Amino acid sequence: MSDERPSPDGPATFREVFGQSEYRAIFVATVFSWVGDYVAKAAVTVLVYRQSQSIALSAAAFAVSYLPWLVGGPLLAALAERYRYRQVMVVCDLIRMALMALIAVPGVPVWVILALLFATTLANPPSQAARSALMPAILTGDRLVLGLSLNASSAQAAQVVGYLLGAALAAVNPTVALLINAATFAGSAALTRFGVRDREPAMTAAHRSHLLRETGQGFQIVFGTPVLRAIAVLVFSAMLFSIVPEGLAAAWAGERSGDGLDSGVAQAIIMAANPVGFILGGLVVGRAVAPARRLALMRPLAVIAPLVLVPTLLDPPPVVVALLAAACGFAAAGLLPTANGLFVRALPNGYRARAFGVMATGMQVIQGASVLVTGLLADRFSIPLVVGLWSVAGVVLMLVTALRWPDGETIDAAVAAADRVNRGDDAAARDSAHGPGGRPRAGRATDGRSGGRRSHAVT
Repeated sequence: MSDERPSPDGPATFREVFGQSEYRAIFVATVFSWVGDYVAKAAVTVLVYRQSQSIALSAAAFAVSYLPWLVGGPLLAALAERYRYRQVMVVCDLIRMALMALIAVPGVPVWVILALLFATTLANPPSQAARSALMPAILTGDRLVLGLSLNASSAQAAQVVGYLLGAALAAVNPTVALLINAATFAGSAALTRFGVRDREPAMTAAHRSHLLRETGQGFQIVFGTPVLRAIAVLVFSAMLFSIVPEGLAAAWAGERSGDGLDSGVAQAIIMAANPVGFILGGLVVGRAVAPARRLALMRPLAVIAPLVLVPTLLDPPPVVVALLAAACGFAAAGLLPTANGLFVRALPNGYRARAFGVMATGMQVIQGASVLVTGLLADRFSIPLVVGLWSVAGVVLMLVTALRWPDGETIDAAVAAADRVNRGDDAAARDSAHGPGGRPRAGRATDGRSGGRRSHAVT
């Protein structure tokens, strides 16, 4: 693999990224499936509510998509390491296509719909892990960072478009929305199969062990490697507060519905603000800021993201809340893709899918927990007070995280160590990464050593 450190010549361009045919195929396939997913989420909640007249079951239909990450995300993601990435992605798409078509069959009982939804979302962790692990094989250098930024921004846009389209279709015929989702999975499978080159599995049969052990190795390399651990802490900390305005938007809008805005409109602008800010931030920072400068901006942006939400303590109107949430999303977009790009550069190839499972599960759990905790607090205290103080705590947390960030020498050593392992094609090089029995060795690939000298991170 070529050197993936940011180019000193300036940021990558959209033309360079989309000039890679494999990336184009994955990008379009991913956007297809994302839009279809959000269309289906909006439609299924309506379908279940119409059949059951139960708000709780309707909410369960929405929430069931998060369960696979909570009950077995890292374990399911580890499967992607064992098989060819293209194969994993295509099979998962076809499974989801078939199950969504079954949900669309008229007259299916609610409990069967919920069971089928759960089975459908079981395919998400291995599919997403395979796609994440494949990205560094397609894009290198700053093109990888820009590609990740484009993916993140597109996910936010797909969420907005999918929810709006799904709600509109559900009002007429939810079945049509579900069939559209099935069709998007079929299109995604075709694009992946014919647009992505087949590659050998990241983990050879000789290095396989028990699936639980392999999953544990994902946790070990993320939290046992100083640079990767620092990135994980930074990303998880950002997730703690950035989702809160969106999660409390309905109640917040209801309390301020007399400010000249209908409560539904107020809720919509608050919920859409963070994704819109993220899209703008991803495009501006990813394209206009040089790679080295982006790395330098990570820590300031980490502090700015919660800081811009602190003025909610003053109980501003919904429009101002939306602007603050958009500013938070803008800062997060400058931080997260860069952190993600650094993460994959410092990670040996054979652990990328498993490490993705660890990170994705942590982000899902942390976002859900932060909304739950702030929601419980908002039952006893005012929402502006809860969000404002929660954001103050976020500023303190981010300041501590920024102060404990590894120095440049440590980061360079970790990237160089991973690059040596990734370029090694003999048994000794692979064993240096995996260790006996497939365990990650605490040597060059995992602890940031370079040239026999241990680099000390301050995490």
